[in-house]
Amino acid sequence: MKKLLFLQLTLISLFISTTGIAQEISPYILVGESPNSLEDTEKTINDKMRAAGFEIIGQYHVENNETLKVIVYTRADLKEIALKIKDRGALAAALKIGLKSDGPGTTISYLNPEYLFQAYFMNSYDSHSKGLEKIATDVAAALSPLGDKNTGFGGAMTAEDLREYHYKMMMPYFTDPVELQEFSSFEEGLKTIERNLKSKKGGTELVYNLTFPEEKVAVFGIGFLDDEKGEKYFLPIIGETHLAALPYEIILQGNTATMLHGRYRLALHWPELTMGTFMKIRNTPGDIKDAFEGLCE
Repeated sequence: MKKLLFLQLTLISLFISTTGIAQEISPYILVGESPNSLEDTEKTINDKMRAAGFEIIGQYHVENNETLKVIVYTRADLKEIALKIKDRGALAAALKIGLKSDGPGTTISYLNPEYLFQAYFMNSYDSHSKGLEKIATDVAAALSPLGDKNTGFGGAMTAEDLREYHYKMMMPYFTDPVELQEFSSFEEGLKTIERNLKSKKGGTELVYNLTFPEEKVAVFGIGFLDDEKGEKYFLPIIGETHLAALPYEIILQGNTATMLHGRYRLALHWPELTMGTFMKIRNTPGDIKDAFEGLCE
């Protein structure tokens, strides 16, 4: 009987792989609940990630809320692959872990690397699949001992859907970025954005910066902390459990600064968002754009 069951499972597996039936990918992984405080949980996570070869490049309290925190990390092999994807691939070089403390314990979740890689790298994923799968596996191995859930949440899509993702008809794709500013040079753009972030212009806060001078590429992860229009406004409406979607980014490539369109990026990270809920934050994409344009002036 066991041999028969094994044979059936094998045949099912082969059928799936040869007929193109694709596994669905969730945007987030719920690790579980740590009994420790947010601060102690953060320290444990940082230690685990560093032991797995990852580098912690930023952290901040989302919404300026002491009970919500995001940790941003990367690794040398991820940066190497991301830079090979010329169409804003460097945006996927930074990955995020979310911490939410509603009481004595802390809920741990993280942005699923596989989900982001498929969406941002699109068909280029296939050329680097082995390395990207190792990164995703190493993240899971580092974090999974910290909780008892380790389950996907927030929706699910196939790799094919992610590579062609847009929320609705006539909505933007990954390949439809918002151009924020064209500078005279990469160096001028870098200097301008860094200066404005240092002054926290427009209620912004620099969370992380990945700069690659030889490639003339820089990614800025930016907390949007304006009290009226920022994270404090829109995140409670669309869901704080997805806090590992943040911070939002500006990417400078050559002399041009762009950002992913809000109607693409927000929808991608909240794929279960109904049109009714989306309409409640209909001004948010424009608010983020206005704030980020200000950072480029």
